[in-house]
Amino acid sequence: MSRARARAREERERQAATARAQRDRRSQRLARRRARLAAVRARVPRRIRWRRQQGLLARRRRAQNAVVTSGLLASQVVVWLVSDNWWVRATALLLALCATPVLLTLAFDRRS
Repeated sequence: MSRARARAREERERQAATARAQRDRRSQRLARRRARLAAVRARVPRRIRWRRQQGLLARRRRAQNAVVTSGLLASQVVVWLVSDNWWVRATALLLALCATPVLLTLAFDRRS
C-alpha cells in the first residue's frame, strides 16, 4: 500500500512540476512580450489630445473665424459667377488672400 501511495505522490509531484514549468514558461513569455511592447511604446511618440477651448473668448474667436471664412467664400463665389475670365478669378483670389489679414487686423484688433 505504501508503494502505491508513493507512486501516486510521485505522479502528483511530476504533474505539479509540469504545470509549474508551463506556468513559468507562460509568465516568461508574457514578461518578454510586455518588455517588447514597452520598448516599442518608448520609441513611439505619445498621442497628443487636441481639444477645443471652451471659454467665452474661444467661442467668440470661432464665431469670428466662421464669419470671415464664409465672407471670403461668398466673395469668391460671387466673382466666379459674375466673371468667366480666369485672370479675374485668380486676381480676386490672390487679392482676397492678401487683404484678409489686413481686414482682420482692422476689424478685430483689440489692442487699440
